[in-house]
Amino acid sequence: MHAGSPRVVLDDDALRRTVVRVAHEIVEKNADLTDVCLVGIYTRGVLLADRLRAAIAAASGTMVDVGALDIAFYRDDVTARAADGRQPVVHSTRLDFPIDGRTVVLVDDVLYTGRTIRAAIDALLDYGRPGRIQLAVLVDRGHRELPIRADYVGKNLPTSPQDRVFVTLAGHDAADAITVVGRA
Repeated sequence: MHAGSPRVVLDDDALRRTVVRVAHEIVEKNADLTDVCLVGIYTRGVLLADRLRAAIAAASGTMVDVGALDIAFYRDDVTARAADGRQPVVHSTRLDFPIDGRTVVLVDDVLYTGRTIRAAIDALLDYGRPGRIQLAVLVDRGHRELPIRADYVGKNLPTSPQDRVFVTLAGHDAADAITVVGRA
């Protein structure tokens, strides 16, 4: 891939089908959906969690709880970012339901090193003690630095560490798409 040449991996229709498939996998793997809640990681993980909730309701008739998790101060690079002048963008964590003993499905757009998920688990445990935590991601691009794997993956996308993966979602961005841009 040439440096800077974007390649669309999933367009809006393929992305919609992928979300529906992941929702069906969540339904199949969890016998009691009343015990399941979705928690999206800001920013695009929150949008995906809302979409998964709608797809789960369409597939099962059950409207699962959905929340939003801010991990800004749980990241292991927050000090380094501040030293570079990059202040964390802080959002409101929204968990309007108990998580103790429940199955919490963390939702994020891209799984890369695993560090975001580690921070999300740390943040989540400050709000309670789930019975189990599952992970749903739209894209798994590999290159893990921590021993974390997703339970539900929309698209496995082999990349080089120099590639950039962009997920855009209507509601936050102009349109739905997953694009990869290679770097020289």
